[in-house]
Amino acid sequence: MQVYKFGGASVKDAQGVKNLAKVLQTTGYDKTLVVVSAMGKTTNRMELVIKNYFENKAELQSAIHEVIQCHDAILVDLFENKNHQVFTEVKLLFDELNLFFSSNKSPDYNYVYDQTIGFGELISTTIISYYLNNIGLKNNWLDVRDFIKTDNYYRRSNVNWEQTQANVSSKFNPSILNITQGFLGSDANNFTTTLGREGSDYTAAIFGYCLNANSVTIWKDVPGVLNADPRYFENAQLLHQISYREAIELAFYGASVIHPKTLQPLQQKEIPLYVKSFLDPEGNGTCVSKGKALVPEIPCFIVKKHQTLISLSSLDFSYIMEENISEIFSLLHLYKMKVDVIQNSAISFSVCIDNLFDNLEKLLQHLKAKFNVTCHKNVSLYTIRHYNDVAIQELEKDKTVLLKQLTQGTVQIVVQ
Repeated sequence: MQVYKFGGASVKDAQGVKNLAKVLQTTGYDKTLVVVSAMGKTTNRMELVIKNYFENKAELQSAIHEVIQCHDAILVDLFENKNHQVFTEVKLLFDELNLFFSSNKSPDYNYVYDQTIGFGELISTTIISYYLNNIGLKNNWLDVRDFIKTDNYYRRSNVNWEQTQANVSSKFNPSILNITQGFLGSDANNFTTTLGREGSDYTAAIFGYCLNANSVTIWKDVPGVLNADPRYFENAQLLHQISYREAIELAFYGASVIHPKTLQPLQQKEIPLYVKSFLDPEGNGTCVSKGKALVPEIPCFIVKKHQTLISLSSLDFSYIMEENISEIFSLLHLYKMKVDVIQNSAISFSVCIDNLFDNLEKLLQHLKAKFNVTCHKNVSLYTIRHYNDVAIQELEKDKTVLLKQLTQGTVQIVVQ
């Protein structure tokens, strides 16, 4: 059994869908599960739909129509017969989306987000499944929500592994090619949940674990895992092999090529993870498995943009003690902040956070009641694994350093 995951960039248009088919034909698709994300920038467009639903209903249908148009263009390019069943199936999904907006009574943004954002994945997999069947690659379309069960922590739900394993064991037919959605699950009441942005990689790992797969492969538009994001760093190099531990470290610090939750279930069963290019399916790519930390062993650079650095000190210049730190973390948890760096001294405490749920102003008001607060918005957090002096100097050049923290093997620098 092998699990393949294709992201939105790989199926952004009709040519991408055709290339997905070519990858399957090149590598083989016997006993294969294909996990697919929404097409191209569909998730961003769907987020605008949701925003308009809450803030500007006059533009809601216009935003939905833009999503429809993008998919219609792909459908027309893939299917010559305009009466093909796929056109009806896609229309029914958009009808279901509109029905939700017209009947929903919940004011909870996170709930509404999860009930609607996943239509991108449902539509993309419907189109791809029909196309593959149309060209002779017989497959079975699966609704991932029938398999992956979670709690109801909307937008970042936690997997119920026992129930998910039971569903996969009883409902999944491993002998054929299966197509399903990434990113999605469902709670005990069968409401749709999501696993967090970029959660399709995690979906592939969940199935890999439950199916005892031989391997999981993530197909990207890069040749494999690079030591730096080529969008921000010059001369990025391919890493041929990474250990599970090192890959988890890179993911934790924000390496975008692998989702942070993806690696734990694969490591438990020692299932190798391959990262390959869908433009070069026969290339070696990167293998994440047991073995050496890195091959080759070179510095790895990670950047996280649009972060917030908060520095706190006590109002009376007393020490920042355990009870203060405990209270700070309770507030960070309350306002759903993702903590990326912590640094403290006797009378100060600094934390670099990711304001994922747009609760920053509420958090700051709460903190100001007990602390002196300095806030730097829109900062960048750089992390270097296996750093050396040259790498640090090159990174700091022409930047204002707000915070710097070195540990064995890792340096983190927050810059304005």
